[in-house]
Amino acid sequence: MEHCIFIQANHRQWLGAVVAEYALRRNSSHNHRFAVSTLQTQDFRCLQEREGRQFLRDGEWRAWRNDDLQSFTPLRFAPPELMGYQGRALVIDPDVFAQGDVWELLSRDMDGKAILCRAKGGRKGKQGAYASSVMLLDCARLRHWELARDFGALFSGARDYMDWISLRLEDPATIGPLEPEWNDFDRLTPDTRLLHNTKRWTQPWKTGVPVDFRPADSFRLFPPRHWLRRARRTLFGDYRFAGRYRRHPDPAQERFFFRLLGECVARGIVDEARLQEEIRRQHLRPDALELLAQAAA
Repeated sequence: MEHCIFIQANHRQWLGAVVAEYALRRNSSHNHRFAVSTLQTQDFRCLQEREGRQFLRDGEWRAWRNDDLQSFTPLRFAPPELMGYQGRALVIDPDVFAQGDVWELLSRDMDGKAILCRAKGGRKGKQGAYASSVMLLDCARLRHWELARDFGALFSGARDYMDWISLRLEDPATIGPLEPEWNDFDRLTPDTRLLHNTKRWTQPWKTGVPVDFRPADSFRLFPPRHWLRRARRTLFGDYRFAGRYRRHPDPAQERFFFRLLGECVARGIVDEARLQEEIRRQHLRPDALELLAQAAA
């Protein structure tokens, strides 16, 4: 199909991806015009075979872990190759949920650009970083993207993960702007088209479960949390004593997710037994079934 949406995921974010696909379909009146595919890290050999090997991230060498919450992020660069460098692809993370009709984005005029995405704000934005978590791609203009080769370059030090994931290796002239509403960072308003629960600490379906990602840090001495995190990892490993997910500060976003999940259950897309399993595996908050009951009331 000429238009395809790719959701990047792994076993820790399986449920998010299921809800993300449902929301895309639920809110579009043009479902016959596009396909939706979920890419799982376990299906990509180039990721699996580098388990535990050192790669370069933000100037620091660290071990690649396929078990990490965000091990799916390299898959953002797979769609052009998977589509034979033809057609148009929309890339989204598994914590991105549609409130609007995604066809409005898929069918827009890209004005000759290879990529449409949102620029990052703050210090990263000033350094030319973009948010690759939601990207509209003209696959024919991205023939230089080869996932296995480019991912492998992280392990030789030929490229840095942060430069790659932030699109700083792309020609800025080939990147066009995407309105914030199409990648709304933890902000839900009537204008939001794609809500992105981007703050990992507060993903609404994980409140209270142990943290299963490695928080970003740096070589800075202050604030001291950076060197405290390093000391904890050295002594106990990546995730032990890392804390627990916190409640999202916006109750409306929590209700939004559980309303979508409740509809998935009602339509047989996911059943209660699987939700119980996700709770057991600590991928879903322990009170999820109670919240589903409240959403249905």
